[in-house]
Amino acid sequence: MNAARWPREQPDSGRLLHVAPRSGRLDDVRMSELPRMLRPGDLLVLNDAATLPAALHGRTEAGAPIELRLVAREEEGTWTAVLFGAGDWRMRTEDRPLPPPVSPGERLVLGGLGARVVAVLPPSPRLLRVSFEAQGAALWSALYRAGRPIQYAHVERQLALWHIQTAYAARPWAVEAPSAGLPLTWALLLDLMRRGVRLASLTHAAGLSSTGDAVLDAALPRPERFDVPAATVEAIHATRTSGGRVVAVGTTVVRALEGRAAQTGGRLEAGEGVTDLLLGPGFVPRVVDGLLSGMHEPGTSHFTLLQAFASAELLRAATVFAEARGYLGHEFGDSCLLLDP
Repeated sequence: MNAARWPREQPDSGRLLHVAPRSGRLDDVRMSELPRMLRPGDLLVLNDAATLPAALHGRTEAGAPIELRLVAREEEGTWTAVLFGAGDWRMRTEDRPLPPPVSPGERLVLGGLGARVVAVLPPSPRLLRVSFEAQGAALWSALYRAGRPIQYAHVERQLALWHIQTAYAARPWAVEAPSAGLPLTWALLLDLMRRGVRLASLTHAAGLSSTGDAVLDAALPRPERFDVPAATVEAIHATRTSGGRVVAVGTTVVRALEGRAAQTGGRLEAGEGVTDLLLGPGFVPRVVDGLLSGMHEPGTSHFTLLQAFASAELLRAATVFAEARGYLGHEFGDSCLLLDP
């Protein structure tokens, strides 16, 4: 499937493949038709995490060029990050040269933002725990001055920060965009609400989708933090009681809701936490009935995640169907809705 190389001027103008998991039916529609795919009383759950400028270019103490891509902010104020060698997003991640080895205590200079290596973590010497010298508001200001959006070689030119924000972005928790929500404009969301579809949100710290390192990529997604508000839990319980369906916008929402339910004995409760839940074949969702997602090809980690909602055979058939109709993949591409009518 060809990659979308730039964000659409009208995000809700993209294609939408409706996949009915039980019947195997495939319908080729437009994202603007999403409101008729849902029913009054259904609940659409959004990930409202804003996306950080999480790519930081700089050098080691010895002067070697590096790029540090943030993965997650840890509870004690340190950050997990992946280290890259020379180069930038124009080079495929798997073709990037290895970074120089670094050791705990070593200082990294990242565009005016200083950091210390706290630890080198398994499963790769490129996975680090770092501590920034600036803290609090000074750190956030420096990060937004020095950082750039994480992006990949299929994108045709450098992205600005606003290109990777959903319309409803709030707290800056994500290092890559929760991209399933990018096509959801406020006009589309208002149309959904007018038709009786309810909206709720949570915050999930979407992490890296690729590092170019086979060992690290095999461990993705890493544990990610989330915050499920009481209002969202109440909306889900009310939807269940009235016979509506809970539809997640993106696998990050599924991980947050299903991970939280697993932590609280099967009944969803409000609260913050960290989930290491891995979706895939054999996983039976207890909270979520359907999923709005981007298009993902066989062999990718996200394709495996989608198998919590549909069989690999049906998803492969959906990929062939979509490719024949010119669907585009990756974060600015087209969408699929995995939901039984």
